[in-house]
Amino acid sequence: MKQKLTFLLVSFLLVSLSSYAFGKKRIDFGCSETDAEIYVNGKLLGKGSMEIVVPSKDCITVIVKKVGFLTEKIEFCNKKNMPKPPKSYYLELKRDDAYDASVQTDIANVDIELLCNSTSKDKAWKLINQIILSYIDVIEMTDKETGYIRTAWSLKTFKQNSIRTRIIVKQTNDDPLTFKVKLVSEESGISMTSVKSDELFKEWDRILRSYSNIIPELQARIK
Repeated sequence: MKQKLTFLLVSFLLVSLSSYAFGKKRIDFGCSETDAEIYVNGKLLGKGSMEIVVPSKDCITVIVKKVGFLTEKIEFCNKKNMPKPPKSYYLELKRDDAYDASVQTDIANVDIELLCNSTSKDKAWKLINQIILSYIDVIEMTDKETGYIRTAWSLKTFKQNSIRTRIIVKQTNDDPLTFKVKLVSEESGISMTSVKSDELFKEWDRILRSYSNIIPELQARIK
């Protein structure tokens, strides 16, 4: 009888310890940006800091986002034979290098009119080519007769993004001589994307700083 009671007591203790060891875990989670969005398993649950619960025998994915900073992804698991979740976790967000290398603008991906009141077509054409080649040195297509220019894509890769840029110019009127120029700026949201992967790119409402002066320069010199 005594041995049976001892056995039952040991079994109860083992079950209790097991439940304690693998019960849900709570993490005091915080990050360097108080307004950064915290997503847990795809759902926005808080900003800046919050308590995160990791269910027993399960894993969760935490994603932290803020404009101007790199997106961070962390997984916490509460499973046997895996490192236990920490009681607290602090995340220092890093600046987004693509964001810092670019500017917000309303001239990206829209047609900007260049009206030539006092410049001949030959002179305007020469100036347009000179200015464009000072920013992107590869012309993919050009036709002086129709007044059309399109550069090749210029690609720049960042830690979490790939940005491609091109310039398109087309003559829209002879009298008065008028051109439209478009600064095309696109992002993939993935580092090291091939410039030819059209399906991965989408319009970006920012432009790299290295191209920020091309439209103002064309407007100032083509009149």
